[in-house]
Amino acid sequence: MINTLIALYSWTSGVVMIAIFALVCITLVGILVNFISKSKSNDESNSLNEDNNSESEY
Repeated sequence: MINTLIALYSWTSGVVMIAIFALVCITLVGILVNFISKSKSNDESNSLNEDNNSESEY
Protein backbone atom coordinates (compact mmCIF):
# COMPACT_ATOMS: atom_id res chain seq x y z
CA MET A 1 0.00 0.00 0.00
CA ILE A 2 2.83 2.42 0.77
CA ASN A 3 4.38 1.75 -2.63
CA THR A 4 1.18 2.76 -4.40
CA LEU A 5 1.01 6.08 -2.51
CA ILE A 6 4.63 6.92 -3.31
CA ALA A 7 4.06 6.18 -6.99
CA LEU A 8 1.28 8.78 -7.13
CA TYR A 9 3.66 11.62 -6.31
CA SER A 10 5.68 13.22 -9.08
CA TRP A 11 9.05 14.73 -8.10
CA THR A 12 9.50 16.61 -11.36
CA SER A 13 7.86 19.91 -10.44
CA GLY A 14 9.55 20.08 -7.05
CA VAL A 15 12.98 19.42 -8.51
CA VAL A 16 12.43 22.06 -11.19
CA MET A 17 11.34 24.65 -8.62
CA ILE A 18 14.36 23.91 -6.41
CA ALA A 19 16.68 24.21 -9.43
CA ILE A 20 15.17 27.57 -10.41
CA PHE A 21 15.43 28.83 -6.82
CA ALA A 22 19.08 27.74 -6.63
CA LEU A 23 19.84 29.46 -9.94
CA VAL A 24 18.22 32.70 -8.75
CA CYS A 25 20.14 32.58 -5.45
CA ILE A 26 23.46 31.98 -7.21
CA THR A 27 22.74 34.84 -9.62
CA LEU A 28 21.89 37.24 -6.79
CA VAL A 29 25.03 36.31 -4.86
CA GLY A 30 27.09 36.83 -8.01
CA ILE A 31 25.58 40.28 -8.55
CA LEU A 32 26.24 41.19 -4.91
CA VAL A 33 29.89 40.08 -5.11
CA ASN A 34 30.25 42.06 -8.35
CA PHE A 35 28.90 45.23 -6.71
CA ILE A 36 31.14 44.79 -3.67
CA SER A 37 34.26 44.28 -5.80
CA LYS A 38 33.43 47.32 -7.96
CA SER A 39 32.82 49.41 -4.84
CA LYS A 40 36.19 48.42 -3.35
CA SER A 41 38.06 49.18 -6.58
CA ASN A 42 36.30 52.55 -6.88
CA ASP A 43 37.15 53.41 -3.27
CA GLU A 44 40.81 52.55 -3.87
CA SER A 45 40.98 54.59 -7.07
CA ASN A 46 39.21 57.53 -5.41
CA SER A 47 41.60 57.48 -2.47
CA LEU A 48 44.56 57.37 -4.87
CA ASN A 49 43.15 60.31 -6.81
CA GLU A 50 42.64 62.27 -3.59
CA ASP A 51 46.23 61.55 -2.54
CA ASN A 52 47.55 62.67 -5.92
CA ASN A 53 45.41 65.82 -5.86
CA SER A 54 46.51 66.76 -2.35
CA GLU A 55 50.19 66.31 -3.27
CA SER A 56 49.89 68.39 -6.41
CA GLU A 57 48.36 71.31 -4.47
CA TYR A 58 51.50 71.78 -2.36
